[in-house]
Amino acid sequence: MDQHRKRPDLGMVKALAQRTLRAIVGPTASGKTALAVAVCEALGQGQPPISGEVVSLDSMLVYRGLNIGTAKPSLDERKGVPHHLIDVADPTERYDVSQYSVDAQRAEEEILSRGGMPIFTGGTSFYLKALLSGLFNGPDVDPKLRASLEARYDVEGAEALHKALRAVDPALAERVHANDKKRVVRGLEVFEQTGTALGELQKQWASDPRPSRLVGLEVDIVGLDERILARTKEMFRMGWPEEAEAIRKGTGFGKTSIQALGYRDVLRFVDGELTRDEAIAEIALRTRQFSRRQRTWLRGFQEIRWFAAPKTNEDLVALAPEVLDWIQG
Repeated sequence: MDQHRKRPDLGMVKALAQRTLRAIVGPTASGKTALAVAVCEALGQGQPPISGEVVSLDSMLVYRGLNIGTAKPSLDERKGVPHHLIDVADPTERYDVSQYSVDAQRAEEEILSRGGMPIFTGGTSFYLKALLSGLFNGPDVDPKLRASLEARYDVEGAEALHKALRAVDPALAERVHANDKKRVVRGLEVFEQTGTALGELQKQWASDPRPSRLVGLEVDIVGLDERILARTKEMFRMGWPEEAEAIRKGTGFGKTSIQALGYRDVLRFVDGELTRDEAIAEIALRTRQFSRRQRTWLRGFQEIRWFAAPKTNEDLVALAPEVLDWIQG
């Protein structure tokens, strides 16, 4: 198992839960990543200087190769300020909120251990909720029950136990391979102990969220729609169709990565099912709809302080110190 895949120790998790979570969020194309970088740069120029580091809060930036279509910050854009949780999974991997929570906790711990300040940024509300309130991972291990289930797995076989899991927790069985003995056994164990599927338990949140300083970028809808269309056209010009086809012919897409906004439509263009203009129009429409849903989801976080999204570089430069003052509290 890779180092970044290991579960953080409980002591570290409890310590982080008491620390203030700082994040810049907003709908797609609102300029949140550029603002996060500007805030980190301002931190480095303060007295005393603090190393600000960006931690992605985006469910699709984790995938290697999905660059153009996800508007992933380029390597050049990441040179001045360290970025985390970008390119940590192959397109075929399932990467969910549980894995993100583990990786985000580790990244946060490492940044804090260096005396730095983690600035989370992105638009995946579900991930933000997990950072604020945590995920419930089920009851403590029952050693006797665990041993019994592991013995059944060894005797009856992986497929038999996976079928048993599918009967009580179909959502978990869908994303866990039969050969993943640990997770199959854990799913059955939790159901035996609680009578409830682990997937359902993981939807429960802590009632006392961690302290936070959250910044939201408010966008002008008309202006955003124009920016989305222009950005979609630019993505095609940069080679989005070629990128999507290269992934399909290479590693291939997994069930999660193919859900990245626009990739299915880009592949339809590659396959001749849509013209270039039709694909751009369809993706721009889907992106506008997604952006509206993002704004609705983010409005559910009462902790967020909203700022007008910067439209120009001058706006960005002027906004960064104000956001920094708020984030530092």
